[in-house]
Amino acid sequence: MITASHPILTCAEALRFETKRFGGDEAREWPAMLQAGHAVAAAVLQDFQEIGGFPATSRLLVLVGKGHNGGDALLAAQTLLDRYPAALADVLFVLGERDLRPLAARAYRALVQTAGPRLSVISADGLAHGYDLCLDGVFGFQFRPPAGAAVSAQLARVNALPIRLRAAVDLPSAGKFSADFTYATGSVKTPVLTDPRAGRVRYLDLEFFNGTERGTDRALTPALLAPLAGLRPPSSDKRSQGHLLVLGGSRSYPGAVLMSVLAALRSGAGLVTAFVPESLAPAFAARAPEAMWVGWPETAAGGLALEGRALLQAKLARATALVIGPGIGREAETLALVTDIVKTVRLPVLLDADALQPDIVQAAKAPLVLTPHAGEFLRIAGKTELRAFGRKRRAIVALKGPVTRVSDGTTVYHSFCGGPVLARGGSGDLLSGLVGGLLAQTPGEPLLAVCRGVVWHGLAADHLARAHGQTAVQTTQLLDFLPAALRS
Repeated sequence: MITASHPILTCAEALRFETKRFGGDEAREWPAMLQAGHAVAAAVLQDFQEIGGFPATSRLLVLVGKGHNGGDALLAAQTLLDRYPAALADVLFVLGERDLRPLAARAYRALVQTAGPRLSVISADGLAHGYDLCLDGVFGFQFRPPAGAAVSAQLARVNALPIRLRAAVDLPSAGKFSADFTYATGSVKTPVLTDPRAGRVRYLDLEFFNGTERGTDRALTPALLAPLAGLRPPSSDKRSQGHLLVLGGSRSYPGAVLMSVLAALRSGAGLVTAFVPESLAPAFAARAPEAMWVGWPETAAGGLALEGRALLQAKLARATALVIGPGIGREAETLALVTDIVKTVRLPVLLDADALQPDIVQAAKAPLVLTPHAGEFLRIAGKTELRAFGRKRRAIVALKGPVTRVSDGTTVYHSFCGGPVLARGGSGDLLSGLVGGLLAQTPGEPLLAVCRGVVWHGLAADHLARAHGQTAVQTTQLLDFLPAALRS
C-alpha cells in the first residue's frame, strides 16, 4: 500500500469516522472547522491564479445551510475578507438563519466581526448580477434527498448567475450546485467521484489520517514526492540512479518520443537511452544531448523495423526499465517487433500509446505498467473494470483522465492534481517518460513509481496553469514546472 495516501470514504463511513474522532464535542470540532475554512480559502486563492488571481475588490456570495459545511464556507469567507479589505460578501441563508447549528452560528459571528459593513445578508431575490466567487456550504455529506423545491430553485438561480469561480465545500449541495472546484475537507467522500457537477476535486488534508488506515479506494497526497525533494546519497553516480531505455517514434509521429525522453531526463534517472528511427536520431540528439540516441533501422513507411532487434538486446543487461510506445504508430511490422520484445524482456516495461494493443499486453512476460487514456483502456480491457483488469494482467495501470486512477489490481489510487491544462496532445507522452524514469530508479517498486509520476505530473500542471493560465501554453512547458512541484 502507498502510505502517502488516505482512504476515500462513503458518507456513512465519514459519519462514523468523524463521530469517533470528535465525539460530538464542539470544543474539538471548532479547531477542525477553523482549519477547514482556512484551507478552503487558501485553495481558492491558489486556483484563482489560473484565471488571473483573486481580485482585491472581489464580491463573494456565500451559500449557507444549517451545519458544518455552512460554517466552513463562512470561515473561508472570513479569511478572504480579512486578507482583502476592499472585498465584499453577500450571505444567503438558504435554509434560514434561525436554525443555524451552534458552530455555524459561531462562524457567522466571526465573519460579521471581520467584515462589518462589507457584509450583507440577502434573500434569493437580492442576488447581485454577478460575483467573483461563490462558496457553496448548504449541504454536507449527511444530506438526505430530496432538497425540496424552494432550495432547488435557489440553487438554480445561483447556477444561472455569472460567477468567475464556483466552489463547493466537501460536496456540491444536493447534487444541484454546479461547481468549478469541490474542496473535499478532511476526507474525500465517494459521491464526489461520480457527481458531474463537482468540477475539479481538491483534497484538503486536515491531518485526520496517517496513511496506515485501510481502504481499497485512496486519495494520493503530495507527501509522496517528499523523498524526491530531499538529498540524494553522497555516493550517488549515474549508474546508481537507474538506466531507462525508451523505444518509440516514427516518421509520422516524431514528436511524441522526444517529449517522452525530455520528461525522462527530468525524472532524476541517471541514464536514458532512446531508440528511434535512424532518420530522426541526429535532430533529437541536438535537441537533447543528455540522452544517448540510437538510430534504429526503418521500415519503408518510417517506422521501427524488425531488423533492429539486436540494438536493444545489446543494451538490456545494463538497463533497469523500458518504455515502449510513444509515437510508434500502428504499422504491422513495428507492432510485431514490440510483441517480440515484450515476450522476452524481463525488465519492468511501460507500454503507452499505440503499444497498448490487446495482443501485446497479453504476450508480455515482464512486470507491466500500462498508461492508457479512456479510449486505449477500452481497446485493451473492453468492459473490464480497472481494478479487475489490473488483477487479471498482473499490471500496474494508470488510467489517465480528469482524475487519473492507478490500480495494482487490489487498490485504486486517485490523483486529484492537474486539470484541463493537460487536455492537449503530448501530455501523456510526458507522463510516460516521467513514470519511466522513476521506474528505472525503483524497478522493484513499480506501484510507487507510477503513483509518484502521476502526482508529480499533475502538480506540475497545476503550477503551469497558475503561472500562465490554461489556454496559451505548450505541453512541454510543463517540464519547467517539475522542480517547483517538488519544492512546494
